[in-house]
Amino acid sequence: MRNTFGHIFTLTTFGESHGAAIGGVVDGMPAGIQIDVDFIQKELNRRRPGQSRLTTGRQEGDVVELLSGVFEGRSTGCPIGFVVRNTNQHSGDYENVRNVFRPSHADFTYTQKYGIRDHRGGGRSSARETISRCVGGALAKLALMQLGIEVVAYTSQVGNIAIDRDYRKFDFALIEQNPVRCPDEEMAKKMEQLILDVKAEGDTIGGVISCVVKGCPTGLGEPAFSKLHAELGAAMMGINAVKGFEYGEGFAGAGQRGSEQNDIFWCDHGAISTRTNHSGGIQGGISNGQDIYFRVLFKPVATQLRPQPTVNQKGEEITLEVKGRHDPCVLPRAVPVVEAMAAMTILDHYLLNKTVRL
Repeated sequence: MRNTFGHIFTLTTFGESHGAAIGGVVDGMPAGIQIDVDFIQKELNRRRPGQSRLTTGRQEGDVVELLSGVFEGRSTGCPIGFVVRNTNQHSGDYENVRNVFRPSHADFTYTQKYGIRDHRGGGRSSARETISRCVGGALAKLALMQLGIEVVAYTSQVGNIAIDRDYRKFDFALIEQNPVRCPDEEMAKKMEQLILDVKAEGDTIGGVISCVVKGCPTGLGEPAFSKLHAELGAAMMGINAVKGFEYGEGFAGAGQRGSEQNDIFWCDHGAISTRTNHSGGIQGGISNGQDIYFRVLFKPVATQLRPQPTVNQKGEEITLEVKGRHDPCVLPRAVPVVEAMAAMTILDHYLLNKTVRL
């Protein structure tokens, strides 16, 4: 089982949804970075359950404990170990799925691969594992801040309710002003109501999260097998419930011609730049200094609070009625996870790029 992400800046995670704790080890963190524990906790608070009517009712403080790699408020260059204790598990809610394969979950495939699974909340396959990613991402953000690089994500679509694709039209300061994490206040209200309506029906809904990386220098990524957009795509596709990734104009560009898509170069006060950014800040797999922007598609949550047909481990057809506390839509809590994976990817490739030439 692979539990490590990254090349130089790496995150190794451990823990299950209903185990004692979730945790991890970050290696490759540059030495001397100011470690703001309050900032790390704030990032976890954005991901934690029970933060609004739109999320699961599970109540977890998700308090992070840094165990190593930090001295007098700065990173030492040594591995940073951390742990977040689980305190509000209702494992009994999952007893009726002990021997059942829930539709569109990892139950069947995990059992086929390993011959055993933790049925409580999905075990290792649970989205609760993303706690570790948010800690790793927060540490990466602290390093990126010193480089003038900012990573911002937001909900841009819930169901069929979508805001304009052009991120430049929005004030990112509004993202955290509503529970959906959408920078368009009016559309955020519609998205919120849709999620509540779906929740009342015992159903779920999916959507899209958009992400922008500002201040990224040129030269990150490789021209062949580690293209920056491919690495970002792999990072996003590794998040629970993600079904799609596009960067730049993405699929919308399929209906355009090359004359409309090409980013024309020009010299801006002595610096070479592009007049447009249809490429999404990446050309030939390498960052070109423009904003990197991409979109991530999340499917509706697989857990339904309504009866569903399925089979048990004996292959017997049954009707499943799920208990417990579940998100009707993952998007609000997934925004910081998208940011975290993007931040770790960008920092990792920044460090990789430092080894290319003197």
